[in-house]
Amino acid sequence: MPDLCIVIQKQMSNILKIGDKAMKKIMMMAMMMAMAISAKAMSYSAAKHEALFLSDKMAYELNLTAAQFDDVYEINLDYLMSVNGYSDAYGKWWNRRNKDLKYVLTAYQYEKYMKLNYFYRPLSWEKGAWSFVVYNHYKNKNHFYNGNPKGYSSYKGGNNKKSDRFYADRNSHKQNGKRGNDRKANGNGSVSRNSSSNHHALAHNNNSSRSGGIIRSGRR
Repeated sequence: MPDLCIVIQKQMSNILKIGDKAMKKIMMMAMMMAMAISAKAMSYSAAKHEALFLSDKMAYELNLTAAQFDDVYEINLDYLMSVNGYSDAYGKWWNRRNKDLKYVLTAYQYEKYMKLNYFYRPLSWEKGAWSFVVYNHYKNKNHFYNGNPKGYSSYKGGNNKKSDRFYADRNSHKQNGKRGNDRKANGNGSVSRNSSSNHHALAHNNNSSRSGGIIRSGRR
């Protein structure tokens, strides 16, 4: 009889262990489903603002030309507008973003981009909301290094829904990309923006050439 009791206790213990594992698995699945449901696509205005901030910092650190800056803004906006849930952040649309950027950037710029995690993996999910990793490095959200890209007011997104070679013909932009002039960004921008001023004043004007390098506001 004592032996039988020991056997029963062991069996009960095994059942409880299996139950714990199953319960943990169910709880994990429920959490992931809740995250997927809670996470939703950004509005156009929110995506536009975040794409501008991210692209501005990429332009500064990767030393983009004006033409590259225009394309990078479009690519970042497309990516942010296409993320509809937690699983999208580093899935199909992230891969498309990287493919498009590879067409637009020089080999040197792209290699550097991949090493900077706040550019390469710009989104995270924290406390039930999207978090933008770039703000961990650039603390001041109102400082910008550049004026607006050409398509800031007109581009509504959608190039990443077209041919996956849409930016392939932009290889000519790479010829103007400057190499080897690394900048160590300290998170302080050069253009302060607020609602009382001309928000996002353009640094590009009608008399400037967009192919010879980006026109920067303030400190270089």
